[in-house]
Amino acid sequence: MSVLKQLEGMLLKGKISRRQFLTQVSALGFAAAVSPALLSTPARASVPKKGGRFRIGVNDFGTHDTLDPALNETQFTMLLQFQLRNCLVEIGPGGAFVPELAESWEATPDAKTWTFHLRKGVEFHNGKTMDAEDVAYSVGLHTGEATRSVAHGFLKGVKEIKPDGKHTVNFTLDSGDVDFPGIMALFAILIVPKGTKDFAAGMGTGPYILDTFESGVRSLVKRNPNYWKEGRGHFDEVEMLGISDVNARTNAIVTDEIDAMNYADVKTAHLLEKKPGIQVIRTAGKMHYEFVMNTTQAPFDNNDVRMALKLAIDREDFLKRICHGYGTLGNDHSLCPAYRYYAKLPQRMYDPDKARWYMKKSGIGDYTFTIHAAELPFTGAIDGSQLYSEYAAKAGIKIKTVREPSDGFWTNVWRQKPFITSRWSGRPTEDTMLTLAYSTGSTWNESYLSNPRLDELLKAARTEFDPEKRHQIYTECQQIIRDEGGTVVPVFADFVDVANDRVKFGERASDWPLDGDRCAERWWFES
Repeated sequence: MSVLKQLEGMLLKGKISRRQFLTQVSALGFAAAVSPALLSTPARASVPKKGGRFRIGVNDFGTHDTLDPALNETQFTMLLQFQLRNCLVEIGPGGAFVPELAESWEATPDAKTWTFHLRKGVEFHNGKTMDAEDVAYSVGLHTGEATRSVAHGFLKGVKEIKPDGKHTVNFTLDSGDVDFPGIMALFAILIVPKGTKDFAAGMGTGPYILDTFESGVRSLVKRNPNYWKEGRGHFDEVEMLGISDVNARTNAIVTDEIDAMNYADVKTAHLLEKKPGIQVIRTAGKMHYEFVMNTTQAPFDNNDVRMALKLAIDREDFLKRICHGYGTLGNDHSLCPAYRYYAKLPQRMYDPDKARWYMKKSGIGDYTFTIHAAELPFTGAIDGSQLYSEYAAKAGIKIKTVREPSDGFWTNVWRQKPFITSRWSGRPTEDTMLTLAYSTGSTWNESYLSNPRLDELLKAARTEFDPEKRHQIYTECQQIIRDEGGTVVPVFADFVDVANDRVKFGERASDWPLDGDRCAERWWFES
């Protein structure tokens, strides 16, 4: 019996959970061969029911919001796009790559050429059958120097996109990338009909059909009666409302004006948990809060200084006071257990004496560090910076906080000031996360780290199919970033969503809030 068949049998007999199954098949490279029925089976015993209007309060939106997939960047548009459209690949629980519009894929041994086999008979909302030309066109929207796509950086290595008949698309890369299927799961790389220029109609293959979209205000979609994916898209209608103020969103759910909301206030979430008819949905994900040093500027070019500052923060107290317990401790690199190749390295803890020793060893003498902080990277960033100062003072290290405006933070402060607050929501794969944040020359490398060994390892991992060997490579990557990098990662913050207790769901994805922003497709009402 094959390993895949053994895993399928264990899942059906209840010997392993769906999360464990997905993690294993993804790590072994089997996800593309798994039956979609197994991948979409709800984890809970309750049977999904059809019907009802699902109302969602969303925090992140703007009057500039558009249904152009290339400009899909707010939580509102991400949620709406997943209601209307599909990707080739879906990120499931445990970070597994789940076949979506592509039913399978394979690569050449060097991982430079990828062949995606498409599902047959999938229709767009207008009745047109999806084919390889649609896929090639849709992915092509994110390539080329003229594109404004938020996904452009992930597709720079794509040299050619070539349909092969109606149901096959070949991608040729300039260098190998074992995780290329994960890129095809990015929230921007959605499939639309070939030739689409005006995206306002929301044309797609998704579970719902657009009725109304008012940028920065409201959207309404209605169930697609011909949706191709079995066991998904249960609501008759889904309405979203832009509600930026967390207190207003909370009041709306308490008074039954909405059924679900994202980004609860962690200061008061414990009070919501006690209210009848309300459920607080806590999902450990990839979002992490940071203090970032520019490793090319003195004194942060001295690793003894960087190590002292990593040891001078009380992570447990930070988690308690800034995240109010909704999270886990960080370990000064950007991977957590939500990633397949997370390495359980020794947890770095608060040690004022050792921090003092490293600072003395650095030889910089009497020095005051300045953290440039704003609330935009994460709620509590300014308070967290001031707490950091209190922790460091016990090691004889002086830190002051300069409050920066949130407006223009990513332009004027991020990667501009030498010591800053920051936040990452994570990325689909280890390679996309670590390459963007830490590789030499990356325009997202906020600490300006340049480590030849790290660059060499990241390159090697892209062409290594063996899961055990990849795990070894990424373990060393995490060790280098933890011990030599310029990033202090005190916590990984949970996604904390809220819903009324009529809302039911199975295992949740951890790449974004509200079940990877796919709650409208995956959730249902109990009655």
